[in-house]
Amino acid sequence: MTFPLPDSVDALKGMIGREITALRAAVRRNAERPLDGSGGTELASPLQSLAVLPPSAETDGASPCLCGTHEPGGSGVCSVLAAIPASAVLLEPVQDETGAVLDFRIVAGNRVRSAEWLEAPDHQVGQRFLEARPGAAHSGLLAALADVVDTGKPLDRLVVDYTEQRLGRIHRAPLLYSAARCGEQVLATWQPVQSQAELLTIDAQFVASMGWGHWDLLSGKVTWSEGLSRIFHADVRMPWTLEQLCDALLPDDLTALAEFLSSVLAGEEPAWTRIRFLVLGELRTLDLLGRPVTGTDGRAWALNLVARDLTPQIRSRRRLAETERESDQLRRQTEAERRIADTLREAILPTHSEALAAVGLTVAASYRPAEPDAAVGGDWYKCRLLPDGRVLVAIGDASGHGLDAVARMAQQRHALAGLAQTGASAGEITTWLNELVCSDPADQTATVVVGHLDEDKVLHWADAGHPAPLLLREGRAEPLGTEQRGPLLGALPGYAYETASTRLRPGDLLVLYTDGMVERRGEDVTEGIDRLAQAVASAAPPEPQRGQGVQGVQGLIDALLADPDVAGHEDDACVLGIRVD
Repeated sequence: MTFPLPDSVDALKGMIGREITALRAAVRRNAERPLDGSGGTELASPLQSLAVLPPSAETDGASPCLCGTHEPGGSGVCSVLAAIPASAVLLEPVQDETGAVLDFRIVAGNRVRSAEWLEAPDHQVGQRFLEARPGAAHSGLLAALADVVDTGKPLDRLVVDYTEQRLGRIHRAPLLYSAARCGEQVLATWQPVQSQAELLTIDAQFVASMGWGHWDLLSGKVTWSEGLSRIFHADVRMPWTLEQLCDALLPDDLTALAEFLSSVLAGEEPAWTRIRFLVLGELRTLDLLGRPVTGTDGRAWALNLVARDLTPQIRSRRRLAETERESDQLRRQTEAERRIADTLREAILPTHSEALAAVGLTVAASYRPAEPDAAVGGDWYKCRLLPDGRVLVAIGDASGHGLDAVARMAQQRHALAGLAQTGASAGEITTWLNELVCSDPADQTATVVVGHLDEDKVLHWADAGHPAPLLLREGRAEPLGTEQRGPLLGALPGYAYETASTRLRPGDLLVLYTDGMVERRGEDVTEGIDRLAQAVASAAPPEPQRGQGVQGVQGLIDALLADPDVAGHEDDACVLGIRVD
């Protein structure tokens, strides 16, 4: 095939058809050429020779038939049974008075056994067929053979699931039966549907996602293995021609398949390529290895192809690539969220100004996210000097995680900062915050403690579902009374929160914290509060030292967050410490 490669599927099919036509014409011319050059004798193929053999050909020295009933040179059917590679018998119908076939008598048989537990046919000559093959009746085989007698139509490769009981054991063998009338008798052959080696080959093809096919270009017969039929979702009894294979070709691979077939038909071996096909709407990628089967003239008379289906591996690689892309996208998104959270943390979790120290307060705070990769969550605090001389003190926790929780936290914190400028009490500010959270479409809740320290160091505070602050005084830490505590923010619209007052003394340390410091699975929250109070008392120095400044309070808070018995980090945790100097 040296002509230009086709540019369409139809052109490729036409190219294949022309090559096969030319091949067949050349083989016919060679077959018609006389051996002696006289031009008068036409060579016949082996099949033709058998076809024209007279049924009663006279032969010298002919041996008796295998059945023992025919004279030498009589019927030639029995004498050829030994040459049949499958189990074969010659059957004589046993009919009733109406002509209906009741059974058969085994006239002759060869020595081929189709299963280890089945006797060779030549050992059963003279027996009734149902006596030799008792499973023939219920398997439908007897009826099929009787139909051959009645209609004269051959039986072509009938699959019979033959079952028989022998010596108390049930045996089974799927057999492939063929039969045809031979005068008044029936010639029947059978063989196993699949041998053990064939079954292992099928399993190997399945495991390796492989298959093979054979295209006889002269006869047009196509044979596929189970593996190739599975790859193309085709019936193994109806394999595709080369033209049908072209119809399933992905158009972009037209040139590749044309070059491949050209190489194989030109006698180049082995030829290899990778081709994609559309099979029932699914894209399948195959590695094809082709090898020509050459005839006596050196031309490719047949074509063998071995295919390996790469579709599962390609699909897995594609899924892996998609997973990697999704992971990379999530990684970039996480990094972006972390950068945003870092920026938000710097903006909304403040450092401590000198103005607080000027009014006699030492303040320190720390935040620890539950997830190490997170920079900030829904926990927040605020401590700043207001224009009216009061110090705003607050700590809160917006429910949820991620940037949504950060956004709600920022909203609540900035709302608090604005409301605090009005001079309102802690209870009034908390009431307004509750209305803000109730009106949020996100339908989330939050907790908060809001308070003011006046010039006399009296803490006026309100509580919306938040753990009460701890007061460390004279080496003993206890939570403030919570008689005025109200519900979570966002839980009860219109609720009016009350304000409580607690006078602080010089040396007192007020510790505000979020629930991540005290809540544990399966434990009452009061146990966590008691544990935190003991840890605060243990970590505090016996006598507060003014010279330590922020470092002393910060060291105590850091110690609390670093203690695994105190801060389990099942949730975000935030601690704010305020010491009265």
